[in-house]
Amino acid sequence: MRKVPLITGKIYHIFNRGVNKGNFFLEERDYQRFLDSLRHYKKRTSKFSYEKDFPASNDPGSLSKGLLIDRVEILAYCLMPNHVHMLLKQLSDNGLASFMQQLMSSFSHYINIKYRRTGPLFEGRFRNIAIETDEQLIHVSRYIHLNPLVSGIVSDLMNYPWSSYAEYVSNKEEVVSPGKILEYFKSNHDYEKFVNDQVKYGIELEKIKHITHD
Repeated sequence: MRKVPLITGKIYHIFNRGVNKGNFFLEERDYQRFLDSLRHYKKRTSKFSYEKDFPASNDPGSLSKGLLIDRVEILAYCLMPNHVHMLLKQLSDNGLASFMQQLMSSFSHYINIKYRRTGPLFEGRFRNIAIETDEQLIHVSRYIHLNPLVSGIVSDLMNYPWSSYAEYVSNKEEVVSPGKILEYFKSNHDYEKFVNDQVKYGIELEKIKHITHD
């Protein structure tokens, strides 16, 4: 049991990393599978198993019908080769923990079957930091979105398809609800400038590692 209960209505920075810091996104389809799972599990507590509904060898079709319960709101995310960041707001009691349990369990099952591996995929349970202030919220969103740039994967964040950054700057909502953070900026362009004008800031945060490393 988690010692400090997660509070309904509160926003958390969530992080999880591959066991032994190993990569678990090995090809584009793996990233897409994780995003499909995000869309599925954020909206429901379902009696159906996602991995049974959508076997590893098949693409997801129509979602199974179940008891719809809004458990979390996804404010931001970034999928990196060996770790994931998310900003999540808990919408119902135990919603965030159950969401993460189903999400990680389903994805682990998929990867283990696909690559014929055994054992845990992630390094223990997910870590979380509660967001206490509006300033912390916008800075953590920037930190999350800067990950691919400060890690040297891309030189332009718009070229990285596995984060919510493009949803923030293009007015195209697919996975996240950017409004909570964008309300602190006059326009999408102002948020884009806020992120990209602070690359050195992001690099310093990468050094600190925030909640994520060691």
